[in-house]
This record gives sequence, structure tokens and C-alpha cells, in this order.
Amino acid sequence: MEKQIVLTGIKPTGMPHIGNYLGAIKPALALSEKYESRFFIADYHSLNSIKDPAELRGYTYEIAACWLAAGLDPEKVLFYRQSDVPETFELTTMIMAFTSKGLMNRAHAYKAQLDINREKGKPDDHNVNMGLYTYPVLMAADILLFDTNLVPVGKDQVQHIEMAADIAEAVNRNYKEQLLTIPEAYVSESTKTVLGMDGRKMSKSYNNTIPLFLPEKKLKKQLNKIVTNSQEIEEPKDPDTCNVFALYKLFATKEQQDALAERYRAGGMGWGHAKAELFEVMNEVIKPMRDRYDELMVDKSYIDEVLVKGARKARVLAGEKISHMRKVMGVDG
Repeated sequence: MEKQIVLTGIKPTGMPHIGNYLGAIKPALALSEKYESRFFIADYHSLNSIKDPAELRGYTYEIAACWLAAGLDPEKVLFYRQSDVPETFELTTMIMAFTSKGLMNRAHAYKAQLDINREKGKPDDHNVNMGLYTYPVLMAADILLFDTNLVPVGKDQVQHIEMAADIAEAVNRNYKEQLLTIPEAYVSESTKTVLGMDGRKMSKSYNNTIPLFLPEKKLKKQLNKIVTNSQEIEEPKDPDTCNVFALYKLFATKEQQDALAERYRAGGMGWGHAKAELFEVMNEVIKPMRDRYDELMVDKSYIDEVLVKGARKARVLAGEKISHMRKVMGVDG
């Protein structure tokens, strides 16, 4: 039995944060041990928000370096840059003809922009470009081009996978052939929400993130900004309601967690001590990856080499899919 295919992409919009690593990168790398995996840098998706070319190129290198530093093996995983695979955009055009406007009207990102506009008394179409509006179609093409079975996503992204499945089914129904594999969302219940500096979900939109590869001194400074209550040092504290301890649990062993929880409840420990403990366990996990990340960013030649090889492999697979699609659809010249 052939391995199922898993695909995931990350937009280059800045260095991934701790939440991205624990909620997306680490679980995806774990899946690659079991499934045939395709991971990509979604640089065309970033064009909706990033218009500066130098900034986009820099972010693309950052994302590539993060994946590689976190343990991605390009010999075992197909790793490529979206813009290096033009077949993606040909498939986007093909499936546009099978995508209803009503489906796009229901997309979360589009509806969120409409809500913002209405709250501000702006026209519905204010700040809505066609890249934003048709974002789910390009995402569907990313997925369908590589016969993807499973797409690891958070619960808030399941809609996009369902849209890709709807589009694939419309194409298959029209041509009476299983042209496109019907994808499913892979939502891991074990992946809990990572709390940010203020106790809310860690998100760039909340400005409460901890960038993954901050230098040690900056990481320590960032962790010292985590919001805590005003309890004095001598007071007993509840680890189960503490932002610092919530992050500590994600990096510490069970023994370390139990020991620190006991210090919380006993009293005599200030928030500065708790944050110092968090820094120690977090830095221990991140340091080897950070060192590798820094090496890759100093000399980007290896990243370039990996992406060139990845593009070559991806285009072989994508070319076969598009060639078959063109013949079936009658646009093969």
C-alpha cells in the first residue's frame, strides 16, 4: 500500500514564532516520518500583504532556514518554493472555471475584511484585492497539484481544505474521472493552543509572539515581558493559571514541571525566578536549532541549493499532473 501524501505550506511573512514551531513545524516534521511529505514556502500567497521585494526575499530565506534548522531533511521530504513551480498557477486557472463566486464569498479571510470595512463605515470592497478574494483557489491548487491526501491545519483553516475538496469534486464530476485527489484536513487534537505573552493565543495579529530564533539575550528580555499578576514573592501561586508556566510545560520534562509547580505552590518564588526557569528550558531546546539557523542565514548557498533541487523534483510531479489535466480538458494543443 502506497504511503499517503501530506502537504503543508507556510507564508513568508517574518520569522516563525514559538507557536508556529510547536503548532505547525514540529508536528509536520513528525508526520514526515510516517507519510510521504511535501512542504513548501507559499511566497505567492504573501504578495497579498507584502509588496516590498527585498522584504519578501528575506522572509523566504528565513522560512527556509527555520524548516532546515528544525530538522527537515530535503533528501526525505520534497521541499520547494511555490513560485518555482509555475504549474501551480496553470492549475489555478483551470480550477477557477469550476469555482463558484458564492464559495469565495464564504471564505473566512474575505468575510473578515468585509466585517472590518463595515465597522469602519467603508465600502465592502475597500482593501479587497483579487489575491485576497481568490486566495482559497490558489491554496486549492497548491494542494490538488500533488495528489495530497492530508493537509495538517489548525481548526480555523479547515474551511480551506473543504473548499479544495469541493472544487476537486466539481472537476472530477464534470470529466467523469478521478482527475484530482480529494484532500482531507488533518487536525491533531493533541496540538494545543500556544499562549502568547499576554495569555491569548500566540499570534502576530495580537503582537504577543516570541520569535523562534531570537539571540539568547533578546530571548531572555522578551520572556521577562510576559504578563503576570501582582502577587508578591512570598505568596503561593497557581501554576495552572500562569502564562509563564503554560509555556514552561511545552519545553520542560515531567519531572521539571512537577518541581517548578511545587515551588509555585510553596511560595517564596517571584515571577522573575519563574521566567528565568522558563528561559533555561526553552533556550536548551532552541539553541541547537538557533545555531544552525544562524549558519544558514550567514551563508545562504545551501538554502539556494536545496530550493533548486526541490523545484526540480516538484516540477517533474507537477508536469505529469498538468499534462494529464490538459489532455482530459481538451487544451493540449
